[in-house]
Amino acid sequence: MNQSKIKFPKNFLWGGATAANQMEGGYLEGGKGLNIADVLPGGKERLKVLKEPGFNFEIDKEKYSYPNHEGIDFYHRYKEDIALFAEMGFKVYRMSIAWSRIFPNGNELEPNEEGLAFYDRVFDELYKYGIEPVVTISHYEMPLNLVKEYGGWRSREVITYFERYVNAIFNRYKGKVKYWMTFNEINSALHFPIMSMGFSIEKGEDEYQPIFQAFHHQFVASSLAVKACHEIIPEAKIGSMIIAAPVYSYDCNPENVLYAMEEERIFNYFCGDVQVRGEYPSFMKRFFKKHHISLDIHDGDLRLIKEHRVDYIGLSYYMSLTEKKDKTGLDSTPGNLLEGVKNRFLKASDWGWEIDPIGLRIVLNKLYDRYRVPLFVVENGLGAYDKVEEDGSINDDYRIDYLRSHVEAMREAIDDGVDLMGYTSWGCIDLVSASTGEFSKRYGFIYVDKHDDGRGTMKRLKKKSFYWYKNVIESNGEVL
Repeated sequence: MNQSKIKFPKNFLWGGATAANQMEGGYLEGGKGLNIADVLPGGKERLKVLKEPGFNFEIDKEKYSYPNHEGIDFYHRYKEDIALFAEMGFKVYRMSIAWSRIFPNGNELEPNEEGLAFYDRVFDELYKYGIEPVVTISHYEMPLNLVKEYGGWRSREVITYFERYVNAIFNRYKGKVKYWMTFNEINSALHFPIMSMGFSIEKGEDEYQPIFQAFHHQFVASSLAVKACHEIIPEAKIGSMIIAAPVYSYDCNPENVLYAMEEERIFNYFCGDVQVRGEYPSFMKRFFKKHHISLDIHDGDLRLIKEHRVDYIGLSYYMSLTEKKDKTGLDSTPGNLLEGVKNRFLKASDWGWEIDPIGLRIVLNKLYDRYRVPLFVVENGLGAYDKVEEDGSINDDYRIDYLRSHVEAMREAIDDGVDLMGYTSWGCIDLVSASTGEFSKRYGFIYVDKHDDGRGTMKRLKKKSFYWYKNVIESNGEVL
């Protein structure tokens, strides 16, 4: 079919995406408690520091900077930023609620009214411009007290506190939010549990047992959230959210093909099978046996998971992954909390993430073939260095090229038969990078004058991509 004949659905949800912990700032304002993001050091060594056994979840300002504390000051500038989103024509805005704004310690009996009122104001401002919020309930920002007192999602007791939190926000915002997601990039914990599960693997500890027990607790919590959402806001839709990365075999060697298949099943499908199909996939029996994993599953857990499944899958897509069973002598390539072997057919970003728009089409087809529920690309974008010219312009043609190729891939996937709800480009306004804690790794259509050394006026500037994306939305994806 001629590409120009392929159209996005009339009700396609165009917009942008951010996370509270990476942009709000105001980390001690409005009664907010500390959360995981508040103790994450800034800089390229962030992940290395966090992967070391025994990370103590303490703030050490003599040793590290903490850019998440100020973010881009959305807490005070949300009206200005939302007006810019509206100027681009956003239909939706994907954001998260900071759990510790609502329950500062995580285990209070009653929510913090100042925190609830802040999001009331944000939602009201969005609706002033006709922008629908898409809200992630937990996006790498668990209250720090739940980490220190309970060990994060290691503890089943955290389910109770999460259920209290979701009931509070569903009841408060039932007239304002119709699209929800439970846990951001839930499968990321397979490689990096600290941000999404609230714990690190201790020295000498087997990594798989605590991670998969924590997964089970999150699956139960997610199903309780789905149940509550469907009861309190029957017209709402609530989804899961995963990192989606197709896994390619390095070559045609059957051993490598099998290895790639196994990696893809564990990473892309394990969480989806539980949250969408409502049951643990059969391939996990062998995995659990191989790694001596024994889950503490309470009576009623599996029935709850089966009966209360998500309505759609939200996904982040930045890159594909190439795997080989024996990686000896091969260069590795970094990615979104992932690492594979270098794919010689792909170019890479300034941060080494391989660029593969066809991979987006592939993974959308694979997910839809497997699950037959609507899909929603809620993160996709290019982290790059941006230069402000003397006249104040930012000519980010590289970002436009990246996004154009991925929008084209989505259009092809729709023609393949995929039910795709929408697209929210990641970091629609510059924010703090989750993986490196940098401002210099910029994703936005809107430049924020804030730098890694702390300098900056916080002034907002429109990049060239701002006007490009405005035309994309206005034409419903026909003008790229």
